[in-house]
Amino acid sequence: MKLRELYKKAIQVGIENDPRGKDEVLKELEKRKKEYEALSDKKKEFFDIESLENPYSDSRILFGTGDEEIKTIIAGIDMEVGEVVLAHCLRENGNSVDLILAHHPEGGAYARLFAVMHMQADILGRFGVPINIAESLLEGRIKEVERKLMPVNHTRAVDAARLLNIPFICLHTPADNMVATYLQKLFDEKKPYTLEDVIDLLLEIPEYREAEKNNAGPKILIGSKERKAGKIFVDMTGGTEGSKDIFQSMALSGINTVVAMHLSEEHRKEAEKNHINVVIAGHIASDTLGLNLLLDRITEGEEIKILESSGFRRFSRQ
Repeated sequence: MKLRELYKKAIQVGIENDPRGKDEVLKELEKRKKEYEALSDKKKEFFDIESLENPYSDSRILFGTGDEEIKTIIAGIDMEVGEVVLAHCLRENGNSVDLILAHHPEGGAYARLFAVMHMQADILGRFGVPINIAESLLEGRIKEVERKLMPVNHTRAVDAARLLNIPFICLHTPADNMVATYLQKLFDEKKPYTLEDVIDLLLEIPEYREAEKNNAGPKILIGSKERKAGKIFVDMTGGTEGSKDIFQSMALSGINTVVAMHLSEEHRKEAEKNHINVVIAGHIASDTLGLNLLLDRITEGEEIKILESSGFRRFSRQ
């Protein structure tokens, strides 16, 4: 399988599983094309052409021509300089490594992580939060994340891969879309009655069972096991945490329980203030689930070997 083929398939699968709905994503891409066409030639020089087909700025081929034949992938949640050197060492010891696959973004994809956060407003809109409120609250948070990313030395791992001549890719939001859609569908169908039932459902999933064995399993952050779960919102895609001020609107829209990968202390306080139950499924376990679901789709029918690293464990559902 060619690297470019793998990449394009991952983006397409991510679009198909986008919680906003495929039609909404295609509208955004059409809007982007019109914006590009209206630019001057000078500004077009710096425009991210890839964004005309890929709506996820945090997912890119970071190093490689795209023509590389991929038979063995070393995959992990955070593939930084150490993991790049690990891939090189494996090669030096006679192991075939054709591609480094990171979940969390690196390079230019990391620098533009904030740009995917806009999708959170549309997702919240589908759960009854007024779109004007969601967009207004997100604007400030997106600018905050952009400012935090500005001083980051984001090219380190990509530079290491370039110097060692190892193709490098990151797939962030497409994988997050997979886990968000998968869990939302699960809860919508099973309708867990209490928060304990939510935890029990999560622990039926291999990735969360493995995390529980390593003392990193699902936890009730706000609420108790006897509390009723009510309407559940799976908050696991859209770059990173949104605005901490959104919880009041969530409560008013009828959301009773949030199932998330992680939650900052500031966000926790606001959720508690608005009486929203919170279940933390686990960051690395949730990322692993999303990446596994994505790999199942993009490697289907292909003879591709996956090497586990950096917190990732391969559980195939093929």
